[in-house]
Amino acid sequence: MARTAPRLLMTAFEPSGDELAAAVAARLRQLRPELTIFGLGGPRMAAAGVELLETTTAHPVMLLPGVSHVWQHLRRLHRLRRWLRGHDIAALVPVDSPAANWSICAAVRRLQPQAKIAHLAAPQLWAWAPWRVRRMRRLSDHALCLLPFEKPWFEQRGVAATFVGHPAAEPGYWPQPAPEVIHRLPAGEVKLAILPGSRRAEIDRNGPVMLDAFAELQSRHPGLCATVAAYSDAVAAQLQALVDRRYGQKIKPGTLSIETARLQDVLAWCNAALVTSGTATLHVALHRRPMVAMYRMSRLQWNVLGRWIVYTRTFTLPNLIAEMDGHRVIDEFVPWFNGPAPIARALDSLIADPKARAAQVEALDRVTAKFRTVRFQDDAARTLIEVANL
Repeated sequence: MARTAPRLLMTAFEPSGDELAAAVAARLRQLRPELTIFGLGGPRMAAAGVELLETTTAHPVMLLPGVSHVWQHLRRLHRLRRWLRGHDIAALVPVDSPAANWSICAAVRRLQPQAKIAHLAAPQLWAWAPWRVRRMRRLSDHALCLLPFEKPWFEQRGVAATFVGHPAAEPGYWPQPAPEVIHRLPAGEVKLAILPGSRRAEIDRNGPVMLDAFAELQSRHPGLCATVAAYSDAVAAQLQALVDRRYGQKIKPGTLSIETARLQDVLAWCNAALVTSGTATLHVALHRRPMVAMYRMSRLQWNVLGRWIVYTRTFTLPNLIAEMDGHRVIDEFVPWFNGPAPIARALDSLIADPKARAAQVEALDRVTAKFRTVRFQDDAARTLIEVANL
């Protein structure tokens, strides 16, 4: 009897998960052309050859979803269970978004216990709710880790894991900087990149503190200029309105610009960066730019909820990776509840001292060296082939 071509199911609920899944799916199809990949996801997965059962990345929801989203997910889960009853799969690959994916893992375990479950972008249990590793052991066969410290963390707790690297560290991931863009950015003795985040709430919290810090530093360093890297046109408009409303008299004309979807150009242009904590800190490190990181939030929100569910007290990716060797490499203000003065002081040492900038770059090189022995797309695909016996 001819063997049925293997099927894989990938489930992603965020645009970032759509990107991760698409890269791995494309490589899997090269290595195993007979493989059929189904998915819940978005346009990048579809472009990579995934047969979408449903589009799930158009309206991502962070943390606690609303009632309408809960009902939407329950209906989706009902449809997926029905599909699973008629389609055998070799493996489920839940991509990021553990809140949405745990229930899918449970459905696959119950309906198709022979199928392997391999998490792509391992849930960050080391940061919050580490006791949920018991669920991870029950609802997974393998974790594909984007960060090097995650592999030993999971293995020490009985979960098989492989460090597969990060897509942003892949050769060719970043477009070549555009000289015409860099040429139009402000000129100054020291050039500061400001990365305020991609979501409106992040920018409302972090943007004013970042711009206050820049204005304070410019009063001490007249040759300082800055470019804000905006994620989208909507973010750029939000930032421009903030600048027009609050900083017309504080910032020297011609020394601040806002660029949309040009992160690689802004990082090629700058000497230092002020970054909202998140994946952007790894992007800056990979571009070998010294930085200070921050994330402002409500003191009440942190004290009532955050400090009890977040177990780590190191938050930025460069520091989390560096602590594998015992020390931090950048100043981080996370969570941050106050004004710009301490952040400005931390940046001041980088702005005033080229040797301090060079020392941090050297430390960041040691962090990013951990990604040079792996290739995300290839290592993730080959690990899935091995785990699922494809």
